[in-house]
Amino acid sequence: MCTGKCSKCIGITLFPLAVCAIVSNILLYFPNGQVLQLSEITDLVWFFHGILGAGILVILPSFMMLGAGGAGCCANRCGMLLSVILSVMGFAGGAYCVVISLLGLIGGPLCDTGDGEYLYPFRNDTLEDNYLFNQTTWSICKQPENIILWNIVLFSILLVIGVIEAILCFIQVINGLTGFICGTCMRRRKTNISGM
Repeated sequence: MCTGKCSKCIGITLFPLAVCAIVSNILLYFPNGQVLQLSEITDLVWFFHGILGAGILVILPSFMMLGAGGAGCCANRCGMLLSVILSVMGFAGGAYCVVISLLGLIGGPLCDTGDGEYLYPFRNDTLEDNYLFNQTTWSICKQPENIILWNIVLFSILLVIGVIEAILCFIQVINGLTGFICGTCMRRRKTNISGM
C-alpha cells in the first residue's frame, strides 16, 4: 500500500473515533442523563481527556492525514512531514486519554452514599478490593442512580478509543516518515503513466 493511501485510511478511521471520544466525555458530565451540580461530577471528567485528548488533538492530524493521502498539493513530502508532526500530537492525545481513563476506572465515581454528601467511596481500595471486581459494593452509591455502571462503560469506551488512536497515530508517524523519506506513490504513478 502506498504511504498516501495508508495515510488516508488512518485519517478516515481516526475521525469517527475522535467524535465518539468527544461524545463519551460529554456524557460523563450527565450521569444517567441527569444534570448535576458542578461539585457532584467526578473530578477526572474535568481533565477533558475525551474532548481535548482523544478528540481535538486527534481530529487535527486526521484532517492532515486525509490531505496528505489525497491527490493534489498536499500529497507530497512536506504534507507527509506535517502529518508526522501532527500524528505525534495525536499520539500524545490518545495516550493522555488512556491515562485519565485508567485513573477514572481505578478511582471510581463521585457519588452520594446515602447521607447527602458526595464522596469517592472507592478511592482507597486496594487492587484486590477494587469495586471493578466486586459488584456487590456498587450498592454503596445511592445517587446518581447507576453512576458506577455509567462511569465504567464510558471510561472503558474512552480507554479503548485512546488505545486505538495512539496505535493508529504511531503507525502514521512511521508511515509519514516513510513517505517523507521515500516519497509518496503518486509521483511513481504519474511517471509510469507518462512513460507509456
